Amino acid sequence: MVEGQPQARRPVLTSPAATVRRARGLRKELSPAELRLWLALRQRPGGLKFRKQHPAGVFALDFFCAAAKLCVEVDGETHDPGDQPAFDHERDRWLRLHEIETLRVTAKYVFRNLDAVVTLIVETARPRLPLHHDAARRGTPPRPGEVQEEV
Repeated sequence: MVEGQPQARRPVLTSPAATVRRARGLRKELSPAELRLWLALRQRPGGLKFRKQHPAGVFALDFFCAAAKLCVEVDGETHDPGDQPAFDHERDRWLRLHEIETLRVTAKYVFRNLDAVVTLIVETARPRLPLHHDAARRGTPPRPGEVQEEV
């Protein structure tokens, strides 16, 4: 990176067409716990915008906040048996390589205490949010009484 130039942004994750189609289908077939959490997340708690069943690479993320690079997964009983834990581990590793953190909550917890789940999500996302502006591009804000020149 050259001093004084803005840092290059990473490209947005792309997904194969099959993953996009699968994610679109999953949006219509949310589990009861996912639906309950979605109804809370679509209210933008903490000012955060979430997407449901968001395609990322070959994966469909239950809920994704792009600003915080946070994936929220609702794990039901289907995440315990067989090779599912190994699949989940590999998926979490791949997401970490793309600077996306995964927060897993159980379906039981969503039903028992939805408010606590939403609070946990907001508290996990908040420190991951970017600064209010890119200082390298726009410089420091003007002092009171000064006028900032357009670049």
